[in-house]
Amino acid sequence: MSLITPDFGLFFWMTVVFLVVLFILWKYGFPVIVKMVDERKAFIDESLKKAHEANERLANIQKEGESILQEAREKQAQILREAAQTRDAIVEKAQDKARSEGARLLDEAKAAIEQEKKAAIADIRQQVATLSVEIAEKVLRANLKDNQSQMDLIDRMLDDVSVK
Repeated sequence: MSLITPDFGLFFWMTVVFLVVLFILWKYGFPVIVKMVDERKAFIDESLKKAHEANERLANIQKEGESILQEAREKQAQILREAAQTRDAIVEKAQDKARSEGARLLDEAKAAIEQEKKAAIADIRQQVATLSVEIAEKVLRANLKDNQSQMDLIDRMLDDVSVK
């Protein structure tokens, strides 16, 4: 017996056992293994398909999010423009109202000043007239101390009246 070369009987039985094991594996083992590999392949393919769909949905969601964000920015800008226009209109109305109110107050002040001026002029005229009468009275009293000067004045006045 040699260690490297097996005997024909051993070789025969090894071949029979190998063929029986191969037949059992071929009949029962390989179909199960192939089925498990196919199921695993189908599961992986399905997972890849779902991952691809999820990536597409995520991309769509990101696009929608960017679109919504852009729309929100545009609305914000529009609202800010409208608010600025409203503010400008309110400021302009307030300025117009202030101008008209200022003009009205100025007109009233001018009218009040004119009224006060007329009243002051009338008062001054009255005071001048009173002073004139008082001065004339004092001058006449000083000039007409005696009866002779009074009679001369009366004659002159009568002459002035009859000449006219």
